[in-house]
Amino acid sequence: MKTFIAATTVALASVFSLGACAVTSGQSTVGQYVDDATITARVKAKFAEDKQVSAMRINVETLKGEVQLSGFASNQDEKARAGQIALNVPDVKNVRNNIVVRAATN
Repeated sequence: MKTFIAATTVALASVFSLGACAVTSGQSTVGQYVDDATITARVKAKFAEDKQVSAMRINVETLKGEVQLSGFASNQDEKARAGQIALNVPDVKNVRNNIVVRAATN
């Protein structure tokens, strides 16, 4: 239940935070912008549901169905898992995985 609440919170926060954003010149229509915002929210929600991926350390941006991931992962497996999750979200055409694996510090 805690995972569901976290996933819902992340998804809603993503959708509401995009409400004030304007369509950029790289996007063709408002409809495409809404589709991209939906994809971003779906990816973040999937991250929140997954025990291996940190939805808080990984940023998601979408443009014309292409998802760009950035931020930090604790290991290569987390980075790869995040990319695979994003690729499996409906309407995602491509994923650019720019997540940096941060070495553990003592």
